[in-house]
Parts: sequence; C-alpha cells; structure tokens
Amino acid sequence: MSRILTNEIDLETVEKSRINDVDFDNIDFGREFTDHMFSCDFVDGEWQTPKIMPYQALTLDPSARVFHYGQAVFEGMKAFKDDQDEVWLFRPEDNFNRINISAARLAIPEFPKDYFLNGLKTLIQLDKAWVKKGDGNALYIRPFVIATEPAISAAPANEYKFMIICSPVKAYYKGRLSVLFAEKFSRSADGGVGFAKAAGNYAAQFYPTNLANKKGFQQIIWTDANTHEYLEEAGTMNIFFRINNTLVTAPTSDRILDGITRKSVIQLAKDNNIDVEIRRVSVKEIKEAAMDGSLKEIFGSGTAAVISPISAFEHAGDVFEIPDLEDSYSTFFKRKLMDIQYNKSDDQHGWRYKV
Repeated sequence: MSRILTNEIDLETVEKSRINDVDFDNIDFGREFTDHMFSCDFVDGEWQTPKIMPYQALTLDPSARVFHYGQAVFEGMKAFKDDQDEVWLFRPEDNFNRINISAARLAIPEFPKDYFLNGLKTLIQLDKAWVKKGDGNALYIRPFVIATEPAISAAPANEYKFMIICSPVKAYYKGRLSVLFAEKFSRSADGGVGFAKAAGNYAAQFYPTNLANKKGFQQIIWTDANTHEYLEEAGTMNIFFRINNTLVTAPTSDRILDGITRKSVIQLAKDNNIDVEIRRVSVKEIKEAAMDGSLKEIFGSGTAAVISPISAFEHAGDVFEIPDLEDSYSTFFKRKLMDIQYNKSDDQHGWRYKV
C-alpha cells in the first residue's frame, strides 16, 4: 500500500485490485464493491481530515448510537462512462444538498461541500476501471452518515462517520413491474421524515413490501397516511401517471422524497412540450382512468431504477392491466436521461459533472 496526501485527503491505495475477480456480466445490484472507500469522522465539533482507504470492514462500539436510535442517512448516485472512457456524474450537487437536508432533520451535522465533491471525484478517479461502458452499466455510489459515539442515552450523537462506497451495477429492475396500492400501511406521515433519505424509512417499509411480494407484486405505491386516498410514491421510486397525454405526479412534501430523477423527468417533459401536472393524485382517479382507458402509463423514477414501467396494479381486490405502448413516455424519458448521463446528447441544463 502507498499513502499520500492529495487535495487535503489522506489517501491509502491497495497493492492489488480485486477487479479481475468480479464477473461484470453476472453481477447482482449492490453486492460487489470497488477497491477503495471514503471516510471522514466528526469529532470534537468538527469534521476531520477526509481519508480514502482500501475497502474494509468497520469496527464500531456496540453502544454506537446508530444501533440504538437510528441516526443514519444516505444518498444514491451513479457514475457513467462514455464511449471515450470519460466518467460523468449526474447532478451531484443535488445529492450533496439533499444529504445535508436529510442530516439536518436527524440532528446530524452537515458535511462540507468541498470535502464531498473532492472526495467523490478522487475516489471515482482511483476506481475508474470499475465503471464499465455501455447502456445500463454504471457505478452506483452510496454516500452515508452514521452516528458512532459510544453512548446509549437518548440524545443526538457528538461523533459521526461520513462514508462513500461504490458498487458496479447493471439494471435494478428488469422488465415491467406490478404494484399494489397501499390500503393500510404507510410510508410516512405529516411532520415526519418522509422527505429525508433516512435509513429507517426503508426499514419500516420492508415488512409491508414483503407481504406485497408474496402476492406477486414487486413494489407498493404508498398512499397518504391520513386517508389512504391519495397516491404518493413507491418504496424505491417517485411515481408518474400518464392520463391521455398529460403527465401527472404528486407534489413533494414532508412525506415525499424530492427525487433527482423525478425533477429531471419533469424538466425534460417541459423541454419537449409534454403537459405536466404536479398535484395530488387520488386512487379513485387512477382506477377510473384505468377503467375508461385514459390511463396510458404508470412508471417510476429513481437513481437505481432510472425509469421503471408498471404493467399492472391492484387496489381493494381490483386488478388493472396497463397496456404496453410502443410510443411510451417511459421509454422516451429513459432514453433522454441515459443519453445525457452517458454523454451522448447535449446537456442544456448542466446536469453532467465530469470526473
């Protein structure tokens, strides 16, 4: 191993890469990790010198507050390689802003922007070979923060660890999905942490999602906690509905994640003169649209999934099939997004960030 200080990052590299041990043609999402990881500790009221080191296990005290009170937030990002072997990020400053918004909600100190962007860029440059070319191939990037202070009194921690790990990936979902509209369980409530990428949000939805999986559905589209009458988002995606030729999606709130892919789809729709309505969407409206034929599509959007078309939904025992359109909005937006991400088209909004 070698150790140098670069861009105020303490850098320790591996002697030999593990990349040749990985079968990139048969890779499960989020199961393999690159050679290096980024780490920075918050101690004595300030963030310390960031480090990049070989990917390795952590040692934490059993009383670390993250284990007891769930102070943990994360982000999901991707890096893409174009045909000239250049690597690009997609809207990384949005991810930086959102992880700090999430952190603030859980009383976690915000992370410095220069540490985040310099650390991210240095880490990806170091493990650039892990980013494979070709549509669908990407490097999934997971920044996260956990409370590490060893104390079990019910209070915010005084010590934290900010980390970034990376995983080569292919498509998250394959094919079209079937979903269940929630009738009983809720993902989040008014005044809660639904807008934050808090680890506990995902843990709490695993049980009802497992029940949906047993019924043959891949995801749940969550409804509002008060009445279960309005559709909000899915477990790993924001949701869009195409009613005739109008794209409809729920507004963000303290219950709904401000998805970066969601914002991008809305902007691309406006760029291409597709009508967009950001408003509450009722279960009743979508069921009636499915019955009268005006519901043309439902699709999800997210970093991991990109764009995922939905083939059917169930609510209160009623099952509705959704046609597979040749000129679907889901295919259109996925192509538009990927062409920007893989540096195949103009980027008029400045979303690409060269590594």
